This record gives sequence, structure tokens and C-alpha cells, in this order.
Amino acid sequence: MRCGSYGGRLTTDSADTRPLEIRVAGGVVRGRRESDRVTWLGIPYARAPIGDLRFRAPQPVVSWAGVRDATRYGPVATQALRGQFPGIGPGVASGEDCLSVNVAVPLAPKGPAGRLPVMVWIHGGGYSAGSSQSFAGRGDGFVGTGRVVFVSMNYRLSALGYLDFSRYASEDRPIERNLGLRDQLAALQWVHDNIAAFGGDPANVTVFGESAGGNAVAALMAMPAAEGLFARAIAQSPPPSAFYSPDLAARWAEEFVEILRQQVGDPGDRNRHADRSAAPALELLTTTSASDLVTASVTLQIRTPATYPGTFCLAPVVDGELLPEAPLAAMQSGRAHRVPLIVGTNEREGTLFRGRLDILPRSPARMRTVFAAAPPEARGPMRDAYPGLPARRAAADFAGDFGFWFPSVRMADHHSEVAPVRAYRFDAAPRLLRVAGLDATHAVEVPVLFDQGESPLVRAMSLLGGGGPFVAAGARMREHWLDFATTGTVDDAWPAYTRADRRTLIIDDTDRVESDPRGSKRMVWERFLPDL
Repeated sequence: MRCGSYGGRLTTDSADTRPLEIRVAGGVVRGRRESDRVTWLGIPYARAPIGDLRFRAPQPVVSWAGVRDATRYGPVATQALRGQFPGIGPGVASGEDCLSVNVAVPLAPKGPAGRLPVMVWIHGGGYSAGSSQSFAGRGDGFVGTGRVVFVSMNYRLSALGYLDFSRYASEDRPIERNLGLRDQLAALQWVHDNIAAFGGDPANVTVFGESAGGNAVAALMAMPAAEGLFARAIAQSPPPSAFYSPDLAARWAEEFVEILRQQVGDPGDRNRHADRSAAPALELLTTTSASDLVTASVTLQIRTPATYPGTFCLAPVVDGELLPEAPLAAMQSGRAHRVPLIVGTNEREGTLFRGRLDILPRSPARMRTVFAAAPPEARGPMRDAYPGLPARRAAADFAGDFGFWFPSVRMADHHSEVAPVRAYRFDAAPRLLRVAGLDATHAVEVPVLFDQGESPLVRAMSLLGGGGPFVAAGARMREHWLDFATTGTVDDAWPAYTRADRRTLIIDDTDRVESDPRGSKRMVWERFLPDL
């Protein structure tokens, strides 16, 4: 058996002779050559969290004999085919045995000799959908430049990864919290321990993600256990205030168990549906199929925006252990990891969240609850800041700014006191999205960031024109991301963000820099949500 590692920089001439067999934690994996890269897919970074390991922190990977095939993706996390968020197709293998990473190394490395910088992507999807198999998970547009090694991961989703059932644990059957975060941490530890074998630099890792992935980036910045696992961070459209207390998480867990009882019945005693003691709940949680757990979590997801306006039930818990404090609080105090950060949002985040995706406080009833929690003197100025509330356009902008824009501004404010920060706003959108009233909405930048200009999705969005400038905006964004990952900084035309001027790069058909964009709204939000 022949296996090796990319211990140093390999030249273009040696590309065809690179070893496909690499030794990693657990054994040897064999990848494959593609047009512009070598890939290793579905590499386990932890033991399968099945059986007694359901709801447990990830455990060290089980070693295998011989050479493990790494030419196919591993199963993705269990998720609903028709859940609240768009997920995988019906032909994609899924299950609880989902903890795997994918590594892509360019065939023609570029730049100074030595190990390549590493970019680790954390997918979004509301912590209930998504996987590392998407175009983003492949690293399209990044690997082909020859400048970075690209890594993507799967992590547990939905009830299996983002509900806190620790209240139902017993001495014989422990349950941990924040399992999805623990998976991401384990994947980053795997990168730190193994990426050198692929030619990557474990001391030069940039972690980045969008939406829920951006939320994960914020969490990792506040997790003491993540210290030293990444050198830089990029948070795209994060909801950085979506971290909740153990008490609220316990209420959601209790509601979930009742939904599950109604859905499948208590396997211990179907005549004891009213019994709320821990033991029957524990049995229910540990013996019900993963697909039934996910189905019940969809019901809870759909109920939560109306019963707890302004929150999202599938989210990390500030548990005082893995996550000692909310990320914004950690950043404000200077206790977050002091790594360079890029953070930003899209022009109109809230327009996407309607219909089945209606998770934000944009209905009159939900807005009344959010307003009631704000200081009385801030309510009138907030209504003035969004003329027409609760009309559809104003409501979408209020809700998007509540969930994404203003918390991200606070993230930049706090972190810029202790580390370099670059802030952006992505405003580019094809004409069809403008006509539809979506504009530069949530996640619109992801396909063009990952060089999908010729994809059916981007072609459809560009049917009425504007596709060329939209794709070009994504290419410039990608170049900034690559510069940041490889050098730790960006083009001089993008200045650092400070509280004094809040200079922000506006990525549009023609880019520009604005000082304190939407400054008047920011000041209203500071009074409306003073605790951020």
C-alpha cells in the first residue's frame, strides 16, 4: 500500500503523481483527481452518533482496516424533505451517521512555497437543512484558484443537533447540549490535526459560513474550546443574537416531547401520554426514529415564531460550559477569540422570509410582542424609522434588520475594539429580484460567491437582465475572501471598521465605501435593543 502526504508545496508538474492515499485519524483514505483538484470525500471526523451515542458529544473516530474509499460523499444529516427550509433531494443518502468532512486540494497550487491556507465552510439552512454536498460545499470558485485548501463538513441538525434535551438525562444515559456546535468544533479539531497531510497549514485556517453557518462562526468565536483552531473568521448574514438561555431551551424541549408523543405515542406505555416525567421522555427520545424526531421538530419550528416572536427554536444554548456566554456579550467584553473578522449582511435580508419561511417578527401580532419588550421611549422612533408598519415592505425590512442587520452591526462594533474587522453590505441583485420585491435578499450572494454564474439558479434570476453585474459582484467578493484567507487582510480600498466611522464596503454593480450606512436607523435600534 502506498500512501503519503503533501508535506510541502507541490508543483504543477507533479500534479499527476500526487498520492491519492493519505493517512488521517482512523486510517488511510483514498481520494480522486478531478479537473482542477484532488478531493477526498466523506472522511469521518468522529464516531457515528448512533445508538447510545445519540444526543452525546462527538467521540473519537473508530479506526478502519485497509484503505477507505473517499470518492463519494458521506450521508448528510437527517432532515425533512419538505421542511421549513429547502433541504436535500429525495435521492441523497441521509442518516444519523453523518459526521464527515470533505477536503479539496488544487492541482495547481499558486503563491509562495509552503503549505496552503485553509478555508473551512459551515453550511447554512436554519440548523435544520443543508449539507456539504452543495456547490458551496465543493468550494467552487475557491479551489480552482490554486490559493487554498478547501474543507466542508456535515453536522447534526434539527432535534438531533439543536434542541437541548439535557433535562431528560439520567445517570445511566447522559445527554449533552449544543451537539451541532460540538460537531463543528470536532471537525475543526480534525482539520487542525490532519490537514497538514493534505498540504494545508493548520496555523492558517479561516472559518466561514452564511446564515446558520454565520451564527456558528459567531459561536466558535465565543467558545473557549475553539481557541487556536482558526486564525480568521467570516460571518455572512449571521443572526448573532440567536443564542438562548437554558430555561427557554428547556421549554422548547418540553413542547417538542409533547409534539412527539402526539405524533408517535409513548413507546413505553401508550396510555401514559399525560405523564411528563423524565424517564418516559428519555425513552421516547432515544428510541424514536431519527426521521420522526425531525418531523416533530418541523412542527415546533413552525409554531415558534408565533408563540415566541423574535426567536428561533433550533439554535445554540448559552450553557455556561461549551458556550459560557452569548457571543455578542463575549465580544463586547473582549473575551471572544481576537481573530480578524469579516462580517456583513445583504441589503434586504427580510424579504425572503415569507410563506413557509416566515420565521421573523414581521406580522402585526409578532411585532407587537417585540415592541412590548422594548423600552417605551424607543417604540415611537422605531415606527418612524420604518414608515408604513406593519405594511409588507416595511415589515420585511424591520424583521430583517431585527434578526440580521443590527445584531451584525453590534458584532462589528464590539469586535473592532480588540481585533481587525471589515464590514460589508451586499446590495447587488438581478432585475428579476428587484421586480419581485426581493432585491438583495438573504443568501442571494452565495451562488455568485461560489462561481455559479452559469447555474440554472443564477440564469433564472437573470432572465430580465442584470446577471453580468451580479456575477461580477460575487467574483469581487470572492477575491476579497481569498485575499483575507491567504494574507489576513484585504484590498486597501476596503478600510478597517471602527466605531468612530463604521466604514462599510457596499458591494453593488459598482462598489463603494460608506461611513455608518443607515446610521439614523442604527441609533434607533440602539435604543430599541439596548442589551445588544
